[in-house]
Amino acid sequence: MSQSTISSSPNRVQLKRSLKLWQIVIIGLAYLTPMTVFDSFVIVSGKTEGHVPSAYILALVAVLFTAISYGKLVRQFPEAGSAYTYSQKAINPHVGFMVGWLSLMDYMFLPMINTLLAKIYLMALFPSVDPWIWVVGFVAVMTVINLRSVNWVANLNMVLVFIQIAILVVFIYLVWQGLSQGPEGIQRDLARPFFSDEARVVPIIAGATVLCFSFLGFDAVSTLSEETPDPKKVIPKAIFLTAFYGGIIFVSVSFFIQLFFPDLSMLSDPDNALPDIALYVGGKFFQVVLLCCTVVGALASGLASQASIARLLYVMGRDNVFPEKIFGYIHPRWKTPVTNILLVGVVALTAIVLDLESAISLINFGALVAFSFVNISVFWFFFVRQGRNKTLKDRVSFLVMPLIGAAMIVVLWLNLEVDSLRLGLIWGALGFLYLVYLTRGFRQPVPTVGRKPQPLVPELLSIPVTPVVPSVTEIK
Repeated sequence: MSQSTISSSPNRVQLKRSLKLWQIVIIGLAYLTPMTVFDSFVIVSGKTEGHVPSAYILALVAVLFTAISYGKLVRQFPEAGSAYTYSQKAINPHVGFMVGWLSLMDYMFLPMINTLLAKIYLMALFPSVDPWIWVVGFVAVMTVINLRSVNWVANLNMVLVFIQIAILVVFIYLVWQGLSQGPEGIQRDLARPFFSDEARVVPIIAGATVLCFSFLGFDAVSTLSEETPDPKKVIPKAIFLTAFYGGIIFVSVSFFIQLFFPDLSMLSDPDNALPDIALYVGGKFFQVVLLCCTVVGALASGLASQASIARLLYVMGRDNVFPEKIFGYIHPRWKTPVTNILLVGVVALTAIVLDLESAISLINFGALVAFSFVNISVFWFFFVRQGRNKTLKDRVSFLVMPLIGAAMIVVLWLNLEVDSLRLGLIWGALGFLYLVYLTRGFRQPVPTVGRKPQPLVPELLSIPVTPVVPSVTEIK
């Protein structure tokens, strides 16, 4: 298959189509960071009153419905760009721009969050070292690997994900051993982490809303569509498998943590509880091993998230939404968007001054926007625009399924934290103002692939320009 991609310039250096299904799933799982289940547990256990696995299950179900919608859109639009590309082509270029803009906030800060996690873990291991040294060193390693090749990222992540899964298996074994030797009856109350007399629906939904950030890797792999030889076949499978495997890992591990820690009373510092969890479960040696593995997990996720956002910026640069010469540049030798990778690395350095709770509040808004509009895009493009609404199969596939996915995301929206909602709305307002500037007050179409913004000259300002929405024929 040709390695060409859609481009506004036939001579453009292009992304290399070399990734296989297993590599993309590994990148997705690395993005999810299996080890982050420990940090998520501490944040969510209090919200759910000790029912973290139930919150993970709710989040997983919502994500799987959305993953199915992603798969349908990937087959139709096998390009990088994820929710930005899909909503742009399925609904409207203006909508696509806003979805891409709001997703940027979410994706852009994920490498920073992984850097922040690595700093926390390394500070626990080496408390005498200045924290900024860990941040700078971590960002430097992450950026250099991403600059060289996406295959480097995939192959290294395979090793890093395997290490994380292995240590999680050991952790589950140690938990079970500890419970077996504990007070009689603890090991038999296996239903307690999922439901109990104290379980309430609203707190569990609130916990699921926080846990959405844990699943961001499943949709991020769609940004790799232009780096696999057969994206229509490979990417939909990779999206679903990433979400499914990640969900199984999160639910399983959080179940055993919740069994061992019914509440947070045993933890001396709930804001930095991982060392305590490891110490109680496996002793001092296991504590050191687990902290080392969490650094490995943070590196794996940082690599994957930096690769993903760099490619989203590349697509928006190639579309001329952002300056093409800067954001649409691909290194001729490494075949990577080097400018974007460096930019994301600079943003990740903000981990020097931010704390974990503030950082996580930055990303949930953008994730829910992306998930919502992917489901809406399936309904709008297939059911409404293409008229695939005559058979029962089409109605289930293009109406019922995406609307169920959208409805579940709306439930999460209603439980979004106020700080996250406020920050997201501010970021969205800035994006709208930039859209007004970009389209010269909506008198020019939104830039898309192959269509550059017109120069701002007086004669053009007097000519009304109707925003162009590509027809179904043009999209095909």
